Formats: sequence, structure tokens, C-alpha cells
Amino acid sequence: MNVKAIQELILPFVGTTAGSAMVFLMKGELNDKLRRGLTGFAGGVMMAASIWSLILPSLSMSGEMGRWSFFPAVLGFWLGTFFLLLLDHIIPHQHMETEVVEGPKVGLGKSTMLVLAVALHNIPEGLAVGVSIAAWLYGETGVAAGASFALALGIAIQNFPEGAIISMPLHGEGMKKEKAFLYGTLSGAVEPLSSILTILFATRIVPLMPYLLSFAAGAMVYVVVEELIPEMNSGEHSNIGVLTFGLGFTLMIILDIALG
Repeated sequence: MNVKAIQELILPFVGTTAGSAMVFLMKGELNDKLRRGLTGFAGGVMMAASIWSLILPSLSMSGEMGRWSFFPAVLGFWLGTFFLLLLDHIIPHQHMETEVVEGPKVGLGKSTMLVLAVALHNIPEGLAVGVSIAAWLYGETGVAAGASFALALGIAIQNFPEGAIISMPLHGEGMKKEKAFLYGTLSGAVEPLSSILTILFATRIVPLMPYLLSFAAGAMVYVVVEELIPEMNSGEHSNIGVLTFGLGFTLMIILDIALG
């Protein structure tokens, strides 16, 4: 694996770590509007990345199938969706704005459950970066080196607010800043790990690359629709989440075109 690929693997994790470090620079908790705005931005980036960086390359790679060129993208998308649905049911986790524990009932603390919730929706992001890098490394024409970097950079940008969203509320509930930073950082550790596993897996089945790309897209869309959109619209009515969703979506388009 070359240096550029390693940099792209690490970039999203750096974004999460930098966001978590905001706990040392900002006082108090994130206010509700800012939290919803950051959540909407993350959702917009993920939705655009799913389309531009994953589904469209998947369709491009399957072009020789003619009228059936949609098949890998559609099948992979649904496999990714059901994969996240399965994880949602077997991994215990809890979201920031609720006391309801999802998944199996276990004796874990709230802080651990919150980290698991963020880690759960970081898995598809790691899959997306990993399969994009693999497609570029192994010569799949649907994914260029620039497009692979654009995806990693876009996810790193949206990971910045995610890191802050996990670390700052934990500190606001009484946790020491150092520990809150550690929890926020750990929530993003799953990304490089899942990226590396995806690359290792993809090298053995390069012909299935269109399915893997759309698999990652399905997993990401599941997270956006099931978690991020409801969170950005929670509480008192506000358009901030919708506007920042659009901002994240268009930023990802710009990155994909400008760098791809």
C-alpha cells in the first residue's frame, strides 16, 4: 500500500480526533441549534458521498452489463442496508438525546453506549473509504485517485463535528476533558480499522468491486435516514439542520468534481 493510500486511511480519523479536541477549547455544552446544524452537515456529506463517490462509480463499472448494469448497484445497496440494520440490532448503543438503549440489554455505562452509537455509524464511512481506495489501487476505472481522496477528505470534514458532538456533551455531564476527548477519539477508531479490512478483502475479489461500492453506499444511507435526519430535526422546529444538510451535500459535490 503506498503512502497516499495510507494518508487517506488516516485522514477521517484525524478529523474525528480534531473535533474531539474542541472539548479543550470550548466551554460548556453544544447548544441545540449548533448540534442539529452539525448533524445535518454530516448527513449531507454522507448522502452526497453515497451517490457521487460510491453509487455512480458502481454503475460506471457495470456498464458492460447493458440494461442490467443497475443490478450490482441495487443488490449491493440493499446488502449494505441490511448489514447496518443487523448491526443496529446486535450492538448495544444509545444516542445522545435519549435514554433509550437500543440493541441487546447489557450492563454498559451511558458513556460507553454513546461511543458505540457513534462507532456504529462510523463503520459504513470506513467501508466507503476502504472500498474507494481499493478500487483506485487496483485499477478500477470508475474511481480515480482524486475521487478517492475527495471521499476521504469529505468524511474527515464531517467527522470533525462528530468528534465534538460526542466529547463536549460528555464533558458537560461531568466527565473530565481528557476522558471526554479519549471517548470522542475512540468513537472514530473503527473507521481506519474497517477501511483496512475492506481493502484486504477487496484485493481478493476485485470483480465484485461494484457491489462493494454500493454496499458501502447502502450502509451510509441507512445511517443518514435512520439516525442523522431524525436527530437534525429533533426538538423545537428549526431549518438549521436542513440548511446545513444542503451545505454538506454541495460541499461533497464540489470536492468530488474539483479533486476527481
